[in-house]
Amino acid sequence: MLASKRLYPLIACAGVAAAVVAAIAGQIDPDPQLDPLNLTISEYAALDRGGATEFAMACLGVASFALVAGLRAARAPIGAAAGRLMLAWSAALIVIAVVPTVAPGLALDLGAQVHRYISIAAFLALPAAGALMAPGLGRDERWRAVARPVEWLTLAGGFGLLALTYVALPGDRVLIGLAERGLLVTEVALLGVLAVRLAWLAWAPAAARVPSAGRALLADLSGNMTVS
Repeated sequence: MLASKRLYPLIACAGVAAAVVAAIAGQIDPDPQLDPLNLTISEYAALDRGGATEFAMACLGVASFALVAGLRAARAPIGAAAGRLMLAWSAALIVIAVVPTVAPGLALDLGAQVHRYISIAAFLALPAAGALMAPGLGRDERWRAVARPVEWLTLAGGFGLLALTYVALPGDRVLIGLAERGLLVTEVALLGVLAVRLAWLAWAPAAARVPSAGRALLADLSGNMTVS
């Protein structure tokens, strides 16, 4: 059990890092006709067959599964509903990586329709999970340090969802790629904050992980023992 508690944070951090590198590599294309600002991530991936974007989504999905497992193993105060939403996000990313979509302008087949609706579910799930878990994180001494960043990233994700909804519907998809990538950045940052904190709690020296109240109690006990 102790080994799994230490392994999950490593997988989560490594997966997030690999996803970021692959996603950046996938967005760098010498073809001037590919405009990432006006193409969704899935559309861009359909036109650019390098596979880096799909690999990034798969890495992020695996990292998210490991993060949820690590949070549960560490008994993080995220709540059951937030945990299920994070699992839904993780599964959606795997489906997005495996099920292809079609290039813009083509009729959507069944796989592309599944891809679209799963993508919508994924973008909704993580901000909702962040909103649910933030209060519990703030009440726990071990996780209080990341409660405020989680709140801010969740708020940014909410605004990102509003922007993406406006661009996709009345905005005629102008700069839809920019809105979608901005939202994804906030969601990846949210995962990164949780993964780094989980890794610190799992791998930091025991003395560094004792909450402040516990450290004060230990100091008092040490002082009493010295006097005795």
